[in-house]
Amino acid sequence: MVKRILVLDDNQDILEVVHETLTYENFEVKSITRGIDVMPLVEEFNPDLVILDYRVAGANGGEICQAIKAHPKFGDVPVIIFSAYVNHSADLFAYGCDAIINKPFDLTELVEKVNGLIKN
Repeated sequence: MVKRILVLDDNQDILEVVHETLTYENFEVKSITRGIDVMPLVEEFNPDLVILDYRVAGANGGEICQAIKAHPKFGDVPVIIFSAYVNHSADLFAYGCDAIINKPFDLTELVEKVNGLIKN
C-alpha cells in the first residue's frame, strides 16, 4: 500500500521540489500552503507522515505538530519540521516532532528521514 505524506510550506518552490522528490520515491503526496488547512486535511487524507514548515503564513508549525500529536487518531503519525532556525532544535523537539530538517536542506537527507520514520 502506498504511504501518504502531507506537506505544509508557504514557499511554492520548496513545495514543488519536495512533492516531486517524494512522489518519485513512490509516496502519495498532498501539498498545502496554508497552516489553517492542515488539521482538516489530516483527517481527510489520513497521512502516514506530515512535514511542516516551522514558520508558515498565519500559523506556527510547532503548534500544528502539537495539535496532530494530541489528536486521538493521529498522535502516532510521525511529524518532521522544516526550519531555517538551526539554533532552535531543542525548542522544536519540545513541540513533539519526530525529526527536524534544517533549511536549506539536502533532498537525500529528506528522503532518508522520511523513509526512516515511515517504513517502521
